[in-house]
Amino acid sequence: MSDRRVFHWATTSTRLLAGTAVSAVAAVAVVTAVSVPWPTLTREPLSISTVPAPSASVASCDGGLLSLGRDVDDVEAISLVKGQVLTSGVSEGAEDPQEQVLNVPGLPEGDGPTVFTSPPRERERVDLAAAGAATATDDDLAGYAASACRPPLLESWLVGGSGETGASDLVLLANPGVVPARVQLTVYGADGPTTPPGGTDLVVPAGEQRVIPLAGLLIGEASPVVRVSAVGAAIHASLQASITRTLTPGGVDQVGAVAEPQAVQTITGVAVTRNPGADGASDAATVLRVLSPSTDTTAKITVTATGRAEPSLEPDDVPLTAGEPVEVDLSGLARGTYTVQVTADAPLVSAVWQTTGFEEGDDFAWYTPSPPIGVPSLFAVPSGPPPALTLVNPGDKPAEVSLTSADGSYKLELAVPANGSMTARLSTRTVYVLDPGTSEVRAGISLTGNRALAGIPVWPADAAAPEIVVYP
Repeated sequence: MSDRRVFHWATTSTRLLAGTAVSAVAAVAVVTAVSVPWPTLTREPLSISTVPAPSASVASCDGGLLSLGRDVDDVEAISLVKGQVLTSGVSEGAEDPQEQVLNVPGLPEGDGPTVFTSPPRERERVDLAAAGAATATDDDLAGYAASACRPPLLESWLVGGSGETGASDLVLLANPGVVPARVQLTVYGADGPTTPPGGTDLVVPAGEQRVIPLAGLLIGEASPVVRVSAVGAAIHASLQASITRTLTPGGVDQVGAVAEPQAVQTITGVAVTRNPGADGASDAATVLRVLSPSTDTTAKITVTATGRAEPSLEPDDVPLTAGEPVEVDLSGLARGTYTVQVTADAPLVSAVWQTTGFEEGDDFAWYTPSPPIGVPSLFAVPSGPPPALTLVNPGDKPAEVSLTSADGSYKLELAVPANGSMTARLSTRTVYVLDPGTSEVRAGISLTGNRALAGIPVWPADAAAPEIVVYP
């Protein structure tokens, strides 16, 4: 028995030693396998680079000047006071744009706003520009109004107008698309943002323009800002602003939308036509309206005359409460053309109101910010008083800019100084191409004369669709 026990112990010991040796060999093999790179097979993924087919270019116009309440039996009835005179053009080599007249409930067929459409040409987007103007001389509405026809947007901001007594302002919502749009209007006032019942779930059918009285959204509000949000289809939003002082019309304007809030607002071409101390100078003739929609911040306001480097007024810091518009009096400016720049640490929207005076026959205009232009861009100058183009160069190097009429009959080379501005004379009812070269500039059109006033910012051309990479 003792021999069997000895033999059993020896056999077990041998197995343990053998197992330990095998484990050690396996461990060495694993370490070696990890240390030595395994053979790999690498293949680049199959990809295809392509440019999406561009969509048609669309420019939707505001339409003619409208009036509410002329019919004593129907105070909500809409009347066309004066139709728009339109000027349009497309990039060189493209066919003339297609025209469509939108329907406006309450107006006869054919009295609505015009929409211009240009299909792509050889898989490239066609640059399209249009603008319109109208002059009213009626007892309840008088003045000159001019505006650019713009692409519809899913969100836009209307900075201007008033809900006080004497103002007869209208929010215009046009749907040039092929499907209905559902629109929400948010009105920012002294008590912050509100969504009035009259601005909730507004349905704008395809091919139609709806007219909403601004006072019906927030009656009595002196400095409103309206945010227009659309789903289903993009909307061209604008504002017709007019005022009557003691039964005397005091001007009219068509105010274009601001595309989005930005931390830098550059309002170019503000035309001051009356000297300080003129009749009515006790009233503010130049007023800036500014809103920070969502953040408390401080806005820095700088006013500079065209062609000058030093500010015309002492730069001002204005505290802003989120959601509450503020108006700043910029009166005291001598006759001339100015650039108003508003900067902050938060996105803003803004506009400048300017009037020729406060007597019968005077007019006013709302000037909205000019976005940066970094590509050759087409713009149209409507009929009206003598127009001028103000160019602002925010860069640290001079900008070499060319200005050419669309038909090629006129060309002007301009050198805009670094951090400076200059003005060029234009012709009415003409389409131009503005080429900023390698720089980025901002530009605005001023139409001023015979107590008529209007301003139109120049927008950049839609950028071509960028190339995309597809991985099948």
